[in-house]
Amino acid sequence: MTPTNAPAVPAIESMPLWPSVVVIIPFYNGADFIERSVRSVFEQSVPAAEVIVVNDGSRPEERAALDGLATRYPFRILDKENGGQGSARNAGVAASTSDFICFLDQDDFYLPNHIETLASSIPQDDRLFGFVYADLYEADADGNVIRTGVVKEHATHPKRNINDLLRHDMFVLPSATLISRKAFEAVGGFDSQFMGFEDDDLFLRVFRKGYSNYFVDKAVTVWCIHTASTSFGIRMIRSRFKYFKKLVQMFPDEHQRGRYYFRDCLVPRFQPYFVNHAIESIKNDDQYREEMTAILFEYGAMVLANPYVGRKKKLRLRATLFLLKHSSPGMVRLVGAITRLPGVRSLRKLYS
Repeated sequence: MTPTNAPAVPAIESMPLWPSVVVIIPFYNGADFIERSVRSVFEQSVPAAEVIVVNDGSRPEERAALDGLATRYPFRILDKENGGQGSARNAGVAASTSDFICFLDQDDFYLPNHIETLASSIPQDDRLFGFVYADLYEADADGNVIRTGVVKEHATHPKRNINDLLRHDMFVLPSATLISRKAFEAVGGFDSQFMGFEDDDLFLRVFRKGYSNYFVDKAVTVWCIHTASTSFGIRMIRSRFKYFKKLVQMFPDEHQRGRYYFRDCLVPRFQPYFVNHAIESIKNDDQYREEMTAILFEYGAMVLANPYVGRKKKLRLRATLFLLKHSSPGMVRLVGAITRLPGVRSLRKLYS
């Protein structure tokens, strides 16, 4: 007999049937932020079936923080040697069984409806469903909100055209995305050579395999940007160049079809970064000066060898390479100051 004071049990047919979702959090020396991230997962309106924190070779004292946190939140800890965020995410997926995958960076956190919003947006009749992604709040390291929309202010959503995916950063952030295991495994997961741009690379390959994608115009995650995050630093710069070279190999020009991916998509997207990294490094005479200059000159050789890049663009690039090769840090600082003066457009364009 059921006690009279027992809570009422809802009818089975009234309970929504949610898909199984695993949340994977790569962890690397992030004890200052990880509790906020984990707590946000366990405060979801729709719970995750699995929660895995992948320790990517953190220091012992940082790893110990996970044990303490696991006494309060029922997540699984997976230890591995340091291999970067993409490698950690791959390990988490391999250790899970859920049909759908959500990722969360250790210094970000979910809004309470993250899983519910994304899972409810999975089409029931799409047998080639790839991923659904949403917008984010931008915040500082302490989680103080700066703006409530990031993704929709950049690029085009959802993804429909390969030229757009190559010409611009995609702005599909794993911390605001739900991806099908079928699609993830079909492309082999993240390319672990990258420590930056592994996100663009993954979702580009999912798109190329013919899987669908959907955009939800609603924030589901708080993206905390600060100088300690992986969006900054030398690893990101190196990874950008690796990604550029991978794209060059993946998308050769097709002259007969009038598709010049290198000239029309890759050069406009990447050249300003390679030039500016070299200028800043030379100007500051820092420890990466030779490396940044070598990246720029390797990039420059690829542009100059391409038969479809215009003569004027090649001349401008040659001039830039010559100036940077033969100028002192002081001279580069002086030229940089001059190009910022009103009306000096020709010099400013030289560095674009």
